[in-house]
Amino acid sequence: FFGCIGCALSLATHAQTPPVPADKLLGAVEIIGSTPLPGIGQPLHEIAAPVQTLKRGDIAASGALNLGDLINQQLGSVHVNDMQGNPFQLDVNYRGYTASPLLGTPQGLSVYLDGVRMNQPFGDVVSWDLIPKGAISSLTLMPGSNPLFGLNTLGGALAVQTKDGKSDPGSAIEFTLGSHQRRQLAVESGGFNNNGLNWYGHVNLFGEQGWRNSSPSSTRQFFGKLGWQGGNTDLKLTLSHADNQLTGNGLQEQSMLVRDYASVYSKPDETQNTASFLNLAGTRAWGDNLLLSGNLYLRQIKTNTLNGDVNGDALKSSIYQPSAADRAALAAAGYSGFPLAGANISNSPFPFWRCLGQVLQQDEPAENCSGLLNRSSTEQSNYGFSGQLTWLGDWAGKPNQLVLGAAYDASRIRFSQSTELGYLNPDRSVTGTGAFGDGVTGGNLNGAPFDTRVELAGDIRTWSLYGSNTVSLGDALHLTLAGRFNTTQVNNVDLLHAPNHPATLTSSHQFERFNPAVGLTWSPSSALNTYLGLSESSRAPTSIELGCANPLQPCRLPNSMAGDPPLNQVVTRTLEAGVRGSFAGGWHWNAGVFKAENRDDILFVATNAGGFGYFKNFGLTQRQGLELGLSGSIGPVSLSADYTRLEATYETAETVNGTGNSSNDQAQSGNPGTDGVITIKPGDRIPLVPQHQLKLSARYAITPAWGLTASVVAVSGSLARGNENAQHLADGVFYQGAGGTAGYAVVNLGADWRPTPKLRWAAQINNLFDIKYSTGAQLGANAFNAQGAVNANPYGTGAVPQSTLVAPGAPRSLSVSLRYAFN
Repeated sequence: FFGCIGCALSLATHAQTPPVPADKLLGAVEIIGSTPLPGIGQPLHEIAAPVQTLKRGDIAASGALNLGDLINQQLGSVHVNDMQGNPFQLDVNYRGYTASPLLGTPQGLSVYLDGVRMNQPFGDVVSWDLIPKGAISSLTLMPGSNPLFGLNTLGGALAVQTKDGKSDPGSAIEFTLGSHQRRQLAVESGGFNNNGLNWYGHVNLFGEQGWRNSSPSSTRQFFGKLGWQGGNTDLKLTLSHADNQLTGNGLQEQSMLVRDYASVYSKPDETQNTASFLNLAGTRAWGDNLLLSGNLYLRQIKTNTLNGDVNGDALKSSIYQPSAADRAALAAAGYSGFPLAGANISNSPFPFWRCLGQVLQQDEPAENCSGLLNRSSTEQSNYGFSGQLTWLGDWAGKPNQLVLGAAYDASRIRFSQSTELGYLNPDRSVTGTGAFGDGVTGGNLNGAPFDTRVELAGDIRTWSLYGSNTVSLGDALHLTLAGRFNTTQVNNVDLLHAPNHPATLTSSHQFERFNPAVGLTWSPSSALNTYLGLSESSRAPTSIELGCANPLQPCRLPNSMAGDPPLNQVVTRTLEAGVRGSFAGGWHWNAGVFKAENRDDILFVATNAGGFGYFKNFGLTQRQGLELGLSGSIGPVSLSADYTRLEATYETAETVNGTGNSSNDQAQSGNPGTDGVITIKPGDRIPLVPQHQLKLSARYAITPAWGLTASVVAVSGSLARGNENAQHLADGVFYQGAGGTAGYAVVNLGADWRPTPKLRWAAQINNLFDIKYSTGAQLGANAFNAQGAVNANPYGTGAVPQSTLVAPGAPRSLSVSLRYAFN
């Protein structure tokens, strides 16, 4: 790839075309915000990366439900894994790097809202439900390991700008009704006066029952902004609040989807997010060449989760027949109606009597209770400030733009987690027993702490200095040098274990690094622009990774943490090159290649004990690929296409959990269905990352008031988690299902009609052909047989049936909306 780019640059260098004056290079010049805070911006042809942007019109016409859905539909090299099974809890992936709301997922993308980093301090997660799509004015996806955007910008940065009363005056109300009892009300109003004041407000209320069983969700979002502009000074005060209830029933065993595509594996799986955000931002200009910008922010987030899960330990033993001791304990506690003898998988399909009997005895109930209730609570207080100076001038007689900035971020966190033993009901819900345990050592009824309980408090502080300088070496040649220095202090306090306890989480860690970048762009003609860039960025290990990093104290995520030896920062270096341009008729095209290498990547490594393991630095992983894009119009029809070829591979050998994999060490030794590990070899593909992505879209403007849109999102298959070695083969007995997901193509249709300038009707059909597809998969235990009963010890050997659990895509859905603008 890079050889081809080099040849193209060499040929262009020797072309006889004379240099083109800068003011005639690209006609209409697109200005891009290339820094976290608002600046003067840069022309796209000066940025050494394939930047993608969406403007107000693109967002309004998309029909997307939220920000994650929007960028999946509209931006190249983006795909989603719906591992949670909720439209607001997507794992959004760009070039094989992830921004996810799920704790423990390696995060590789940074997200900014009006200059404030939205990655939460505990786990670097991104909660898409806390960012109201209706208040977004524009967004920019900055590729690569751009150090200017700070920590976690391994694969890219998403910068979102919101509306204000000056640029978005007027009032509007919009109603939406759709499949699965979806209903939505959005109201916005903005304006300004002659005294420099401007204001904007947005309220969004959303609710649905969900297309899967027992999957209701609701969001309540408020966004408000008050601004003042006087002379060269601009001040904006933003307040937002969200209170959301989300149900994400997650993965399902593939054969169960054949019987009932809307089925769930176990429940409940609920997340409650409550967040408030306050941001004071301002800019001050001195003439046309100097701009000072800054912000001061405060954010409060509280997240509570309740997950009903199958207890994998119960599947290794017979849990249907209450023992004599169980029956005596039940009778003494006043219970009646329990099986006296002969209980089995046929006549007692949901084994709560054995669980209750063991709990009452306080005697190893974990091996006989079929369900678990996992709870967590996270409270985060995040505040900070940043400042940035942009100067336009001459350096050695050449046009030059200099950016200097500094930032401080501080966070306080409080995290708690527990596991309650319970039993599965016929509808797959879990009823708790009041006994808490770690799934191995048992539990009791008095709530005493066990290994599954976590109580962690702490603070995280990061100082940053950054700078960028772009100099025009000629009318068509631009060189950019940039860098950022970060220093992060992580202090954890374990509220359950003393500092000298072997499982304590109390610790202090400090991470420091300077990350550089260099970029070169050249425009040999008005219709051609080339770029070459090398950038580097890093992320510090999260508290959840530091809390499970001791090989001597392994843990089972996400249920527990223990031990905290130091981990190194993940460092990513990205090299990319490409060409972009236009030709007659207003068509635009781009072609580029990239190669990103992670050093000291962090991976969860398995032990041989019941799925336990720990995080460790993993040597090297790599993501490289080819990106192609084309867009333009033929009369009233607008067309666009984006294609990505992506290779995401491990480059270091390692041993990981492979219990669900037929090639694991225990299966190869004649013990199928038992805990085992597999070995990753250099060159093995990273799970959940497809090799091919294709996005097509078309819009037909039938009249100025009536338009039709169509889009296709096509993604090739990917490996399941647990099949990192790509060696899994189903045997139809101990191992069921393929080791990954098949490719799919989803077709969406939309229509909009404006009978008057104030009124707009719109309809959207997603997944027009109602295809059944999966966006991700994981190998794991199958707790249920074909009749839906708990599949406890079916082989009589302690082996557990293993299968492929998949993240099913949403079926066909229809929504209709009506928007009325008052002025």
